[in-house]
Amino acid sequence: MAGIIGKKIGMTSVFGADGKNIPCTVIEAGPCVVTQVKTEEKDGYSALQLAFDDRQEKRTPKPLLGHFKKAKTAPKVQMVEFSGYDQEYQLGDTITVELFNDDTWVDVAGITKGKGFQGVVKRHGFGGVGGQTHGQADQERAPGSVGGSSDPSRVFKGMRMAGRAGGNRVKVINLQIIKIMPDKNLLLLKGSVPGHKGSYLTIEK
Repeated sequence: MAGIIGKKIGMTSVFGADGKNIPCTVIEAGPCVVTQVKTEEKDGYSALQLAFDDRQEKRTPKPLLGHFKKAKTAPKVQMVEFSGYDQEYQLGDTITVELFNDDTWVDVAGITKGKGFQGVVKRHGFGGVGGQTHGQADQERAPGSVGGSSDPSRVFKGMRMAGRAGGNRVKVINLQIIKIMPDKNLLLLKGSVPGHKGSYLTIEK
C-alpha cells in the first residue's frame, strides 16, 4: 500500500468535538525523498523506495552515498519500499504528510519496545502455578509442566517458555487520523503505536 516513513515523537491528548479527551500519538511523518523507482520491466514489480531522516555523510557507507547522489539528496537513515500510489513520482521527488489529506484511517507498523529476558508470566501472560493457598512458597510464577514423561518424551516445538520478549515488528491497523499539520510534518493518530520515542514507523493508507 501507498505510505510514508515516520518517527514517533510521543503521546499527548486532545479534546474532540463532543468534549471527550482523546489520547493521541504524535508522529513526524516525512518529508520522504524518492531514492529509487522500481518498474515491472527492470525489477519485475512496481514500487517506490523512500528515504527519511538525514544522517551524517561520514557515517554513510560509500555505496549508499552514490545511491543518494543519484537522487540528488542528502544521505538518509531509513529506507522503505511502498507501492500503490495514485500518481507517478520521479527520482528525487518529495512525499509529505499531505499524502493522507483525503484519508481517515491508516495502518502503522513498527518495532515494539524490547523487554529483555522475561519469564512466562510477563512474556505470555501465564497465571503461575498453584498459589500461597495451595502450599506453594516459591513457585508462584513458574511455568509448570512443559512435556510428557513417557510419550513423546520431549518438549514440543513452539512451547511457550521464558525468553527474550519484545523487539518484534507489529502492525496496528485502522488508526484514526485526528489531525494533520503539514507545516510541521506532524500526524496525530488516535491511540498508541508500537515502539519507543524516536523509533521509525511505516504509515500506510
